[in-house]
Amino acid sequence: MLSFYLIWTLIYFLLLSKLAKFWPVKVSEPKPVQKFPKVSILIPCRNEAVNIHCLAGELKKLQFPNLEVILVDDNSEDGTFKLIDAARINDSRIVALRSPCQGKKAALEFGIDQANGEIILCSDADCSFPENWVESMISPFENRETQLVAGSVMVTGNGKFLQAFQQADWASILLITAYFFSKNKPLMCSGANLAYRKSGFLEVRGYEGNRDFSSGDDEFLLKKIVRTFGAGSCVYLPFEKNLVQTNAEPSWGALFNQRVRWAGKWKAHRSILHAVSAVFSFLIQLVWLGSFGLLGCGSIGLVVFSLVWIFKILAEKRSLGKVLRGLGFNYDKTNSVMTSFIHPIYVLAVGIGVIVGNFTWKGRRTSRSV
Repeated sequence: MLSFYLIWTLIYFLLLSKLAKFWPVKVSEPKPVQKFPKVSILIPCRNEAVNIHCLAGELKKLQFPNLEVILVDDNSEDGTFKLIDAARINDSRIVALRSPCQGKKAALEFGIDQANGEIILCSDADCSFPENWVESMISPFENRETQLVAGSVMVTGNGKFLQAFQQADWASILLITAYFFSKNKPLMCSGANLAYRKSGFLEVRGYEGNRDFSSGDDEFLLKKIVRTFGAGSCVYLPFEKNLVQTNAEPSWGALFNQRVRWAGKWKAHRSILHAVSAVFSFLIQLVWLGSFGLLGCGSIGLVVFSLVWIFKILAEKRSLGKVLRGLGFNYDKTNSVMTSFIHPIYVLAVGIGVIVGNFTWKGRRTSRSV
């Protein structure tokens, strides 16, 4: 057991070091956009009354010359549509729509059907954007082969540990995302920072085949585009200049609920890679928690236990810290230590939540994890 954990920790350290190499250190300046295609920013809104004013301000600062903004109300119960409609007074580019059906995918498909843009740029109502977000995200589309562009997302908040924990969790997701894109095996992306050709969306028949799943509008579309156009048609931009920031979940319960909804998508992908990655992540955390058994092996066990967790913390601080620094955030020593100890319990809890399959999203209760 002692030898196993020493070898395991060494492998983990080397693995994270390898993954971190795929996160860029320096960013080359993008070429100026030569053409200005019609772009439709598409944001579904479900009970977002508290965010609409800030969202309108974020959209106002985007000065791309050929832009329309489509805000689709997904049957909100808090007066969201009235606020969206009012926002049009200060920004004539805004189009306010009511989705005729229920659910985020239905709202997106309705918005895309109404969109005039050649490129659809998606986000969420609680997000903020860099001033040149549109230009950065559409630049890869100058290559006619490009069908989808994914960007990074990071949470912001009040500076407390819960926010720092979520940032580290997001950093691990972004690190894995960058690695698989670099290997031409795109595994995941976020609908809060996602662009694609409308023609490509229509060619793969949108969300046909997975409309009944409450989440996955981003990853299901990614997989369909990869199958139809090839992995080379999808681009990942892991840079601060196109980073979308979103609000951190306000409580552990809300975070757990969100992650159960996200993590449950693996069952619907019918992909061996997704299944293996989900199971592997679960098993890794079991191994880390099993290391507490070393404390029953006397003084030598205590030494090995200490080494195991010291190197785990160092490996995660180096790799996740690189991601966070690249996006303009810090990952201090105290938060990295606390996160390393709490994260295995959190992942296992989410895994159990996926198996149970119950979660609430925007006031809608579902017994299906996808």
